[in-house]
Amino acid sequence: MKTLKFLAAESFVRDTEKAQQSLCWLSHNLFPLLFKASYLHEQSQVLHDVVQHWPLAELSLKDLLGRTADCDDDLTDRTCSAALGALLDGLRDHVLCQPVTYTKHLKLVDLTGIRDVQFQLCRCRRSLGKWARTEKVTSICYELLLAMESQDVSLSVFGVSIDIRMDVFVTSRNYEAAVQALLLRCHCPLKIRCVEFRADSLPLKNLFYIIKLAEPASLQKLSIVHNIRMEMPYLEVLLSRVSFPNLRALILPARTFDVRRYAPEDIEMLAKIGEMLSQLTCLRELSIPFSPLSGQIRKLLSPLDTPLQVLEVANCSLSHTDMVYLANSVHAEHLERLDLSGHDVADLYPAMFFKLLSRASHTLKSLTLEECNIGEEHINLMIVALVPCRKLTEFRFLGNPFSFRALKCLFKAFVDFPHLKYVEFPVPRDCYSDDVTYPLDDASLGSYDKDQYERMREELMKILYEANREDILASTPLFGSYDPDIQETSNELGVFMLQSFKDALSNFMESLKT
Repeated sequence: MKTLKFLAAESFVRDTEKAQQSLCWLSHNLFPLLFKASYLHEQSQVLHDVVQHWPLAELSLKDLLGRTADCDDDLTDRTCSAALGALLDGLRDHVLCQPVTYTKHLKLVDLTGIRDVQFQLCRCRRSLGKWARTEKVTSICYELLLAMESQDVSLSVFGVSIDIRMDVFVTSRNYEAAVQALLLRCHCPLKIRCVEFRADSLPLKNLFYIIKLAEPASLQKLSIVHNIRMEMPYLEVLLSRVSFPNLRALILPARTFDVRRYAPEDIEMLAKIGEMLSQLTCLRELSIPFSPLSGQIRKLLSPLDTPLQVLEVANCSLSHTDMVYLANSVHAEHLERLDLSGHDVADLYPAMFFKLLSRASHTLKSLTLEECNIGEEHINLMIVALVPCRKLTEFRFLGNPFSFRALKCLFKAFVDFPHLKYVEFPVPRDCYSDDVTYPLDDASLGSYDKDQYERMREELMKILYEANREDILASTPLFGSYDPDIQETSNELGVFMLQSFKDALSNFMESLKT
């Protein structure tokens, strides 16, 4: 639904030349309308000029692009490369241009609250992802610093100070530019303020240095992922030397906690790290996938006074003791998102799994149980365990050996979940040859009867359709859900992993020579 005012704004921005000539005569309260209209129609030049002449104190993407009284279209998932590029170029020129009035009012630009999705609805079909946004903003900061050294720059530039709240993504490829922008922040008119910080493919020395530059006291989310060798001793050093008073979410790379590699006396380090995590009083989300914690998760989580709302412990080799702790912990009754992938929950500890879901049922919104060896014989247990979770909105259970018959039983149960919107289900076991074993390797994963799968999928969708639950989106992403950050830096990840393999091989050959 669009108001007449917004329809007029759309008409205005379509005439690029007239819009550019008229901007300086318009009332200030019309600029938010013109921003959304030009962003919606990808009028890049008009959008650039709207930002360049922005008359208000704040420019917030989530407020401008979200649903408004004048236009209920939500554009926060359109990270269009052309539109965001025009916005950022307009911000640079806002700093450099002479003010029309006595002063420039813009003090805060908030680039948070937008979502990177797989398919862009814009004409250019290209996204400016988190990494690319980081690179673009740091590049603009460098351009401004160079411009300030020239003789013909306006003196008004030196009086400009604009905070840019944004999610920062740093890898080895943009590390130097990011360090420069953060290090010289006090001299630059545009000052990056990190809300979320994601790091990948960095040596630990560089990681620790840039985290300190990123003003960790203001960070709300810290993601250290994939090609960073973060182990317990290094994490202890990081948490002891850097304070994160506002951190709400912590994501750590695989094998950060691997109790198999430590002597019994070293395991107490887990308890010490747990005590340090308890000092992060705002912490609500903890993701520690592929960190073998067999029998030790209590040491890590029990010191936390504030209950976690998100817990991701996929492939952590949890024992029965660990599940007993989780099911009885203070966290269970507050969990909104839970990932137990890679654990044989139905065979190894069915009672504790049932209890955990029962206690979490009043809050749980997202559940992931991928490759948990849940089959047809467990279908009744699964349905009974899920039924109390009335607030569930997402359920992912890829990689489990469900037959078509078992999937039909589950889909018939799904229609009674009032808030369920998204389901990821596996290819039915019937579509594979009889000799395949679970968990499926990459070669076997795609070797199924495609025609038979489509027929079965249509029947499953028919169950939702006949129950008037077409609002449930059900899919089978064979190789996992779309991850925009991995997609954006996949080439760099591959190069980094290849180089790491070459280095390890070289060290091994040298050891053989000696």
